Amino acid sequence: MKIEDLILVSVDDHAIEPPDAFARHMPARFKGREPHVVKSGQRDVWMFEEQATGYMGLNSVVGRPKEEYGMEPLGYDQMRRGTWNIKDRVDDMNANGVLGSLCFPTFPGFAGQRFQNHGDREVSLAAIQAYNDWHLYDWCNAAPGRFIPLMLVPWWDMKAAVAEVKRLSAQGVHALSFSDNPTLMGFPSIHDEYWDPLWKVCSENKVVLCCHIGTGAKAQHASDMSPIDAWITAMPISIANSAADWIWAPMWKKFPDLRMALSEGGIGWIPYLLERADFTHRHHSAWTNANFGGKMPSDVFKKHIITCFIEDNFGLQNLDYIGEDMACWESDYPHSDCTWPSSPETTWDGLKHLSDTTINKITHLNAMREFSFDPFSIHGRENCTVGALRAQATHVKTEPALGLGGADHTRADGKPVTSGDINAMFAKADAQTAL
Repeated sequence: MKIEDLILVSVDDHAIEPPDAFARHMPARFKGREPHVVKSGQRDVWMFEEQATGYMGLNSVVGRPKEEYGMEPLGYDQMRRGTWNIKDRVDDMNANGVLGSLCFPTFPGFAGQRFQNHGDREVSLAAIQAYNDWHLYDWCNAAPGRFIPLMLVPWWDMKAAVAEVKRLSAQGVHALSFSDNPTLMGFPSIHDEYWDPLWKVCSENKVVLCCHIGTGAKAQHASDMSPIDAWITAMPISIANSAADWIWAPMWKKFPDLRMALSEGGIGWIPYLLERADFTHRHHSAWTNANFGGKMPSDVFKKHIITCFIEDNFGLQNLDYIGEDMACWESDYPHSDCTWPSSPETTWDGLKHLSDTTINKITHLNAMREFSFDPFSIHGRENCTVGALRAQATHVKTEPALGLGGADHTRADGKPVTSGDINAMFAKADAQTAL
């Protein structure tokens, strides 16, 4: 296999919602209460229920020179159009040789956290449903066979959540964004039977629970003086504690067809996690009463949990310990970890020692199977390769765009940028400071 023969399906990207995303889909009775964007000076600001909230770009720095990755976009004109415009997104995917993409929300929070604890449950549910309709009809369906649709559901109402899963899965949505640890937002533990109706309907309708890093547990800043590099290094591994919790959770016995994904979690750390989990079971189950029905924790993990990586050569060299049938590639467009427009070249460096069969599993077949995604039936396999897609994108400019602007941290030549610097920058970029 050559680089141009790769077929790349990304199971973790992000969309910046356009200003009118909610207005077109909120029920008439909530006219004027939908999330919307206002202009404040040079800034674009999301408003919901008369409050400025969230970040506009949340690290959407794709297309900038790396020297400007530390700047936080404050408006649509400070981001590449592919972050929020569907036509330009497809162009950027083609330029990067990427066939398919699963996009997490931005303004709502990766799992809809913006709406989960809002006081007015009725308007929050309407906003979640409006987001889902925008995401499916205006984003994914605008480019058939190019996107894996993803839904949000209300965590506070299992009856409404089940209804939303049924409504959307009937239309081909087989991914649901969820928190890796909902207790951190005041909701029941994943060990609580409260969630059983959601697990059941997802299992019955082949809907994958996608737990993105940062939706529950978060990488901690060691101190304000710590170089920001330390925090960036630990970010994917921040989901490890939650991953262990999911291994021991009870839903796998009750709903054996259920799947979940550790979105943007990386894979290189997983061999040790599974080794430790199996050791723990052998060494401690006599007194902890853990019961895997004759199986080991690693068996449960490899059957039910989808792993996701951007660039992870160590993990790709140790697939026997991770499970090649559940490993998937991701791009993370438009965030600073993404390798656009050179993802095929970067990914190939870690894949080239593997067999063609294994490469195909990791780059697209696993994702297509687990997310019920079939782009070949629409485009034909021969038109889905890196080479074929890039041939459609010769008009796309991929050179870094200089000076787009945005919130910046205090720069000092030769001084490491610290967690304190970046936290101060995000404080300036928070929507609440704009009005």
